[in-house]
Amino acid sequence: MRGWLVVNHFLAGKKFSELEEMFWRAAKDRGIELQRIENTDILADTGRRETALPDFVLFWDKDVLLAESLENCGVPVYNSSRCIALCDDKRKTHLALQKNGLPMPRTIFAPMTYSGIGFTDVDFLRGIGEELSYPLVVKEAYGSFGAQVCLAESEQELIRLVGQCPTTELLFQEYIADSRGRDVRLQVVGGEVVGAMYRYSDTDFRANVTAGGHMKPYTPSDEERSLALMAARAVGADFAGVDLLFGPSGALLCEVNSNAHFKNLMDCTGVNTAEKILDYIREAG
Repeated sequence: MRGWLVVNHFLAGKKFSELEEMFWRAAKDRGIELQRIENTDILADTGRRETALPDFVLFWDKDVLLAESLENCGVPVYNSSRCIALCDDKRKTHLALQKNGLPMPRTIFAPMTYSGIGFTDVDFLRGIGEELSYPLVVKEAYGSFGAQVCLAESEQELIRLVGQCPTTELLFQEYIADSRGRDVRLQVVGGEVVGAMYRYSDTDFRANVTAGGHMKPYTPSDEERSLALMAARAVGADFAGVDLLFGPSGALLCEVNSNAHFKNLMDCTGVNTAEKILDYIREAG
């Protein structure tokens, strides 16, 4: 069995190379030939049927158009281009989960505006504050590791945060006080929850480890497992990292990550997600 591990040419760093190494070792142990390919290396080849295409593509990037091009060539792509697109844009994730009736914080999208125009006034923010009340969460539609997530304590702070954002593609969410500084990451592979960890912070409303949070192994409830599996199905994910919040009446979905970094999960729980993913792909193939 021969596959491509597609990664982004423009992303570098230890957190990315560690995952690539884990995939390579897991593939080698399973007799799978896994070749690392950067997205810049195959852009010109996707439409040429004479190119020696692999048996599968493990798409560890967010280059959605490239993923779709590979699918058009008949290559199985994990995760699919549709899944990656839904998970990459938090607004699309919300809509997919909403369509399936899954519990989430109340959410409002920023109105669409045009490049070069931006928000010529921010009167709409008053209505968002009245609907969600303060504090409320401000998120950029595209972002990872909690870096593009802020908390607005007042209308003045909300106006300031929106004015400072480098993008107008935003969403605003109800702040879940019961989950301040804590959440749960569940790793789903092939319709199973294969690992989970509790993340917490004493200093930040976000629980992300990259943002300074801590982690420990976690045993999810049946409700939490079921919710994570339904979320993964809603976005069509073969594998995903699903983040849950602690709501006053039960678990709430926060995010679904199609390319969730899982090194922290392995350090915390001993579960090697790379092995689980390659076992799933081998069985599917």
